[in-house]
This record gives sequence, C-alpha cells and structure tokens, in this order.
Amino acid sequence: MKILVAVDGSKSSLNAVKYAVKLASNFRTQDRITLINVHDDQGLRHAQQFVGKDGIADYLRELSDKELKAALAVLVKAGVKHDSIIQTGHVADVISNAADKKFDMVVMGSKGRSGLVDMLVGSVAQRVMATCKKPVLLVK
Repeated sequence: MKILVAVDGSKSSLNAVKYAVKLASNFRTQDRITLINVHDDQGLRHAQQFVGKDGIADYLRELSDKELKAALAVLVKAGVKHDSIIQTGHVADVISNAADKKFDMVVMGSKGRSGLVDMLVGSVAQRVMATCKKPVLLVK
C-alpha cells in the first residue's frame, strides 16, 4: 500500500506520520511512506520583486526542511522506507493531485479548529477530502 502523508510541521501532522507508520506495519507493506509538504506561494509573489525568485524558493525550501524534520525522524526511528515531496501551489489541490496519481491513500492531520472557523475559511483537510479520489484518513 502506497501511503501519502501530508506534513505541515504541526503536532497533528506528526501524529498522522506516527499513525501511517502503524498502518504500514499492520499491512506489512514493503512500499515507502511518502511525506508531502506544500506551501502556497501566491502570497509571496509580491515579495519576489524585492528578494527575487531564488530568494523565495530558498525561503520555502528552508521552511519545508524545518517542517519535515520531526516527521523524518519518526520514520527513521521506525525503520520505515520513505520519500519526501516538496512543492508549491494551492495546498489541497497539490495533495489531491499527487495522491490521485501515485498513491493508495492519504493520511493527514486535522488541526481540530472550531466549526465556526472551518465554516468561514474551510480547511485543507476538508478540501482534500472533497477533491481526492483516494481514501483520506484524518488523524487528530
């Protein structure tokens, strides 16, 4: 089973990684767990004129490396084969598209915001569940 785990550096995404390790162990899969970290770079386009495209790319790469660090440590400690994907774009769309192309399921954290906040702004998890053709497992 090919599992894609969305990681954003939050406690809930780290819990999702730990749960994916358990799933892989229970399924006794030899497939790798793939971590995906996505940043929406739309808001940084204005800053690009001051720091350049490479400056924005370097900043997002450093941010992704920081957010992936704890998740990678969990996978290494568990002895699980793993890969990571770092991309930019609309977060939910990138995760859904990646999952639909190569993976059997998505595991991701749910931050557990209040219903009112989710109703007003929505959440990445809700959008992934709505658009992804593969099963999506939310972990708190």
